[in-house]
Amino acid sequence: MTDWKHDGVRVIKADSLDANTAQTPGMNRAAAINLARVGAQKLWAGTVHIHPDAKTGAHHHGELESVIYVVRGRARMRWGESLEFVAEAGPGDFIFVPPFVPHQEINASTDETLECVLVRSDNEAVVVNLDIAAAEKPEAVHWVDPIHKHP
Repeated sequence: MTDWKHDGVRVIKADSLDANTAQTPGMNRAAAINLARVGAQKLWAGTVHIHPDAKTGAHHHGELESVIYVVRGRARMRWGESLEFVAEAGPGDFIFVPPFVPHQEINASTDETLECVLVRSDNEAVVVNLDIAAAEKPEAVHWVDPIHKHP
């Protein structure tokens, strides 16, 4: 018989996130949901705060899918073989990063922290750092899904 009291819904309070997770200079990550904390088998979820004017190096997350939800600030994403594409997202926007896509996260603000919620499709942190010569002037991309018209 399942013990729903202890094996059911879990509420992870904002002040109890675990900062003992992979970190990148200029960023602060904290895990909320993973195997160790709640027994998650297929998800990792947490927060990331990117300091003003900070950015990651080029990387991908292997077979994992990632979703980034922007809570506060302005996110600039670059992606592609030489990070030749760019798009920005603000509060309330979602960003989807498919498996194996080379990308870079950038705080587009020089004075405001970028605060995001991050969800990945596995409970392990997979980061493959890449040595990429970045395109000098990336091409802006406005993505429109197949069921909506371009604004």
